[in-house]
Amino acid sequence: MSLVNILDIKVLNNPAAFTSSFEFEITFECNAPLEDDLEWKMIYVGAPETSEYDQVLESIMVGPIPVGVNKFVFSADAPNVDLLPRSNLLEVTVVLLSCLYKEKEFVRVGYYVNNEYVDEELRENPPEDVLIDKLQRNILADKPKVTRYTIDWSSQQQQQQQTPAQTESVDQVIYKY
Repeated sequence: MSLVNILDIKVLNNPAAFTSSFEFEITFECNAPLEDDLEWKMIYVGAPETSEYDQVLESIMVGPIPVGVNKFVFSADAPNVDLLPRSNLLEVTVVLLSCLYKEKEFVRVGYYVNNEYVDEELRENPPEDVLIDKLQRNILADKPKVTRYTIDWSSQQQQQQQTPAQTESVDQVIYKY
């Protein structure tokens, strides 16, 4: 049983310019006292075929966590365009929100992100070089994918390996509390 359950995630600042910050309002419930803080990570997937271009946009420690319902806004700067393959800038990608306890991931929420030109002429006839300042980012907030991992919440030294427990769309997992 997880001691921390996500109740709701609201995608803020969406749609937005590609270079705008990412903002998520996260509401979660803590069911028992925790010894340590929670670590939250925001990861931008730079290319679908490899993790080489993935960027950790932000990593924060949240705590101490009181028992009950907690809420915070998790924000991060846009990815560094210089570290992304130019060929993938106009494709659908993913942004991941990951939460860890004692360095063990117990939940990951993934959102598809569509990057495209706002201007119809640029969409129909895209220039050879991507015009970053003309791109708009749209996070598809209505169908995130949630993966839960089973971890040992009590032990400082976690012996067992993480295994995915569930992967479902968020409207089946997160909003069903």
